Amino acid sequence: QVQLVESGGGLVQAGGSLRLSCTASGRTFSRYVMGWFRQAPGREREFVARISKDSGIADYASSVRGRFTISRDNAKDTLYLQMNSLKSEDTAVYYCAAATYGGTRKENDYDSWGQGTQVTVSS
Repeated sequence: QVQLVESGGGLVQAGGSLRLSCTASGRTFSRYVMGWFRQAPGREREFVARISKDSGIADYASSVRGRFTISRDNAKDTLYLQMNSLKSEDTAVYYCAAATYGGTRKENDYDSWGQGTQVTVSS
C-alpha cells in the first residue's frame, strides 16, 4: 500500500480559500486513482472529489462543484485540493485516499488512507 500524509488544513473565514496537499510514498503514485473525502462531526464520511491516474478525469460532489478543484502532480507524488468560497458546512476532517482498482465515489474502492487534516470555516 501507499502511505499518504495530508497537510494544509486550518481555520479560515467563510468565503476564504485553502489548499490541501496529500503527499504519497512507498509505491508508484501514478498507479492510483486518488480521492478526497471528508467527515464532519456527527456525520458519516462523504465523497468530495476524485481524479484519474493521468488527471484526465476529475469528478466532484455536487456540494463542492465549482468551488473546489482537485489536481495531482505525479512527478511530485502529490495530490491537491484547492478550496475556494468556503462555507461553514465545509468544516470537516479531510482525508485523501488511493484506489488501486475502481476508484469510484465509494469509500470501499480506496485501500489506502491518510490520517486526515482538519478544516474549520468560521461564519
